[in-house]
This record gives sequence, C-alpha cells and structure tokens, in this order.
Amino acid sequence: MAIIDSNLEDEKIATVVTKVEGVIKKNGGSVDKVDEWGKRKMAYPIMKQTTGYYAVFYFKAPEDSIKEMNRVLKISDDVLRHMIFRKGE
Repeated sequence: MAIIDSNLEDEKIATVVTKVEGVIKKNGGSVDKVDEWGKRKMAYPIMKQTTGYYAVFYFKAPEDSIKEMNRVLKISDDVLRHMIFRKGE
C-alpha cells in the first residue's frame, strides 16, 4: 500500500502509480492488480497533510527485492507513506 501526496495533479499521481509498478517489475516481481482507492482522509496528519491518495498493489516478488522496494519508496518525495505486507494464504 502506498499513500501518495493528494496535492499532486492527476497525471502526476498516475505517474507515481506507474513508477511503483515499475519498481516491482524491475526487481523481478509481477503486479497482479492495482486497487486505487482515491483521495481519502488520513487518520492523522502526515507532513502536515490530512488527505492522501491511497493505492494498494497486489504483487508477487522475490523476498530479497523487498529491501530495494522499501528504499526506493522511502526516498520518493511523492509517496507520503508505504507499507509492504504479506497476504495470508
């Protein structure tokens, strides 16, 4: 899941979503589905923002690629927060 800066233009948000998909694919993964929830109010402010654009990525990737994905998403200015977790069986 990624929370993207909701102050961005729609084209820029689409670019960020495509960038996240590209990071997954570049590291040997495959994206099954992207569930875009859209702009939502956050439970608490992040970097003085109260809304964010939520996108959930369902993907399969090698375990060792998770560190690289975390690194890339962490340094991206357009991604306010992200979380990678394993889906149950």
